[in-house]
Amino acid sequence: MTSVIQYYGTGRRKCASARVRLVPGTGQVQVNGRPLPDYIGGRIGYDKKVFAPFQAADAAGRFDVIVAVRGGGMSGQVDAIRHGIARALAEAAPQNRPVLRTDGLLTRDSRVKERKKYGRKRARKRFQFSKR
Repeated sequence: MTSVIQYYGTGRRKCASARVRLVPGTGQVQVNGRPLPDYIGGRIGYDKKVFAPFQAADAAGRFDVIVAVRGGGMSGQVDAIRHGIARALAEAAPQNRPVLRTDGLLTRDSRVKERKKYGRKRARKRFQFSKR
């Protein structure tokens, strides 16, 4: 049995976590067993975000992408997928690493939702003030 070369990357953003696998192929992307256009459901700009690492590393159409993503919402999941793809591309070809780094694709975006505080409506929003 021949072993297929695969590259792995884990991407995270907000509460979302994506396990990305790159396999040499034609550029198809599968997210949780569904094709990417079906998964993002026509949300404009999300497909460009997913393919940004490939454009930066000049590797468009060279790999098939298989993703398992969990947690968070659609925006966090798409950013987690992008982060995972960038990490896998850096593993696949170390010469891509500086290019991906300068585009900010390897940096984990650590911004998460701030916790709600007591006496407040949300994290910072206050209840309506009434003078009288």
